[in-house]
Amino acid sequence: MAFKLTKGAGELTVNHEINVTPFIDVMLVLLIIFMVAAPLATVDVPLDLPVSTAQPQPKQDEPVYLSVQADLSLSVNEKPIARPSLGQELKALTGGSAERRIFLRADRSVPYGELMNVMNGLREAGYTKVALVGMQGQAGTEP
Repeated sequence: MAFKLTKGAGELTVNHEINVTPFIDVMLVLLIIFMVAAPLATVDVPLDLPVSTAQPQPKQDEPVYLSVQADLSLSVNEKPIARPSLGQELKALTGGSAERRIFLRADRSVPYGELMNVMNGLREAGYTKVALVGMQGQAGTEP
């Protein structure tokens, strides 16, 4: 509450006006911060992309995940399978369509050679569209 001194009255009277100067100062500081930060938050690469006439590809109903556990056992969509029956299991899941993409995920401790053996098994079964799955993280956080 603000008081206003009047000459000769001898009493303090209440000032009913709001002092907006601090409010305006804060708002101007915030405005400057946002004016500086807004261009930094948007990263634009000016591109004039050509138009494609191709039809959009339909999305797969259910992705097929082939997992290699740390003990080198395989599973397709969380169902354990034996290595010799990899081709038959995938054909049963994909309806025999070798054009389906297989998402391959492996434990961090699986040796590279074993992962290549699994990929060779996929190729022998006719599946050449293989996507490697990893955990999304930030750069520099991996050991």
